[in-house]
Amino acid sequence: MEYNQQVKNRMRRIEGQLKGVLSMMGQGKDCRDVVTQLSAARSAIDRTMGVIVSSNLEQCVRESLEQGESTEGLVKEAVQLLAKSR
Repeated sequence: MEYNQQVKNRMRRIEGQLKGVLSMMGQGKDCRDVVTQLSAARSAIDRTMGVIVSSNLEQCVRESLEQGESTEGLVKEAVQLLAKSR
């Protein structure tokens, strides 16, 4: 699968968030502030996983339809991936 620039940019923002959390920890910042930033990073990761799975599903469904194949298994697999990530 090819990952588009939007997904790569999301990952770079998440990387920046996590580096910021490490910096906060190094500075001895309050636990609540660190956890708040970690929660924001986790939310960003969850959203990014959703984008990746949906993009992959869209691509796979398109290819399966072009080849006259069933898409039922693809949808089930995508749902399982999302459920597993939670």
